[in-house]
Amino acid sequence: MLVAVTSLLIAQEPANTAAAGSSSVGFGPGESGTTKEVLDYEIEWRLISAGTAKMTWTMLPRPSPTTNELKLHLESSGLVSRLFRVDDDYTAALGPNFCAQNSFTSAHEGNRSKETRVVYDPQTHKANYVERDLIKNATITHEVDIPGCVHDVIGGLLVLRSIRLEPGQTVQIPVSDGKKFVQVKIESQRREDLQTALGPKKTIRYEVFLFDNVLFKRSGHLHVWLTDDAARLPIQLQVRLQFTIGTITFKLQKEQKL
Repeated sequence: MLVAVTSLLIAQEPANTAAAGSSSVGFGPGESGTTKEVLDYEIEWRLISAGTAKMTWTMLPRPSPTTNELKLHLESSGLVSRLFRVDDDYTAALGPNFCAQNSFTSAHEGNRSKETRVVYDPQTHKANYVERDLIKNATITHEVDIPGCVHDVIGGLLVLRSIRLEPGQTVQIPVSDGKKFVQVKIESQRREDLQTALGPKKTIRYEVFLFDNVLFKRSGHLHVWLTDDAARLPIQLQVRLQFTIGTITFKLQKEQKL
């Protein structure tokens, strides 16, 4: 769940998002000969330091059918680790236009240990989900219908970065976690000036509607702040859930182009 909340890392017809989410983009790897973008985040929960997140986006050489690889590592720290230790890894392979091909999650949270694999098949228009509980030695499977191009939740963040939405505009993108397929609404809300670890940044705030029985049942809000420039850096992400869980904020601390 924590991996999914992270991105959480996000009206047009679905076919339009393929053009908007082209792999040939003006941000991330590919600039000045770089092939990799690494973003390091500090995670805050209820205004205390809760852990770190590292997101790595690698552009793979052509003619490989997989054009992009996304990796996300989440690790709790301090008080949160003493209460509920988290050590999660997520990897996704994306084809042209950031269309999801497959994903793998290794999640170690508290006394739970699970591995989840999702394969997205554009030929059969199916997503196949397999979750293995390593503690209980149990397996759960799902199959869901999908369109020819669909995005995983974190890959959807790249799609958002590739779309230029002015405040007041909205778009819908096709998203699946392997258990459910939905059209996710993204709303560009307003421009904001943020003080960040990388200095003052002009940003645009977006809301990504994943909660309230869209992809996730629980009530909540996901906001993403992208820099209002060509880099379109996800400088801050924030998930607001019910009072018992509270607010989780990801603040960008470091950006590397390799």
